[in-house]
Order: sequence, then structure tokens, then C-alpha cells
Amino acid sequence: MELTYEILKDNEIEYCRDLCNELMGFQKSKAYISPQLFDNMNFDTRMVPSVKNAIHNYTVIVKDGEKIIAYVYSNISPKEAYSNDFATFFDLSTVRKKNVGCLSQFYIKEEYRQYGIGSKLFNMSMNWLKQFEDVEDYFIYVSNGNDNALEFYQRKGFSVSHTILDGFITVLRK
Repeated sequence: MELTYEILKDNEIEYCRDLCNELMGFQKSKAYISPQLFDNMNFDTRMVPSVKNAIHNYTVIVKDGEKIIAYVYSNISPKEAYSNDFATFFDLSTVRKKNVGCLSQFYIKEEYRQYGIGSKLFNMSMNWLKQFEDVEDYFIYVSNGNDNALEFYQRKGFSVSHTILDGFITVLRK
């Protein structure tokens, strides 16, 4: 393996298209609550609007040679961005500051898991998120059925806060 980590500019997120779409398919394959909700979720409906609506974005891709094998996308957004037509992701009154940090999307191709890539991407994202003094609440949203991700984030210090959409998403907070 010849792994490289590259931070993308917002106008370069197209590099994540295939992996983002693969992530949505992976989440659907794991879901046991309302998997059909993933039918309309893809790069254009999830990542593009999130990048446009965030105040700050941080996207890292991992390559093995020239092949993109993983990515993580985190952002800083106004807390109101997490109350929309789809869902209200947390009780806005529990967040004192106006912005929140979110590790929004995270995916590693299956054959590359268990090599420490996830921990490295997670740490890069957390270090980036923590540089914003106007943010003290960090969220991660895990789709139902993705128990490995849930356990990973809990090992990294996040706690389950609550579920939304009748258990479709578990909200983790730190």
C-alpha cells in the first residue's frame, strides 16, 4: 500500500462523488429501519448541499497510489442548519454557541479497513474541528445498522445522545 492523504478545497469535492455514493449504498445495506430513505441520498443531495451551506468545510481523501479509497468530510455550520424538512437533529436549546462541528461523512473501502486509516482520518477531523473557538459541541450521525461505526466513535470518546426518525439515525455528541 502506498497511502497518501490529501486535503481538498471546496471546489474539488467532486473527487468524493463515487465514494459518497458508495457510502449511501453501504448505509442502505446495513439499515434495518427505513432503508428506503437512502434511495434519494447521494453525492448531489447530501454532500453538495452540505458543503454549500456550511461556514467551513474540511474534506480529506486517502489514495492508494492513484485510487481514492477513503474520505472524511467535516464542517462547521450554524446550529439552525440541523433543523430542516428532513429532521431536527438535536435540541437547539442545548447548544450554547451559534455554531456546531460535525463529522458529517466518513467512508473507507472495505478492503482498507483495519489499517488505521479510520483513526488517522478521525484525528485529522477532530484536530481541524477543535481549532474553532466559537464551537464547543461536536456531533456525529450514524445510520441504523452501522454498529461498527457506532462502536468506533464511542471508543473515540463520543457518547450516544439520542436517536431521531424513529431510530433511523443515532446522534452522538461530544
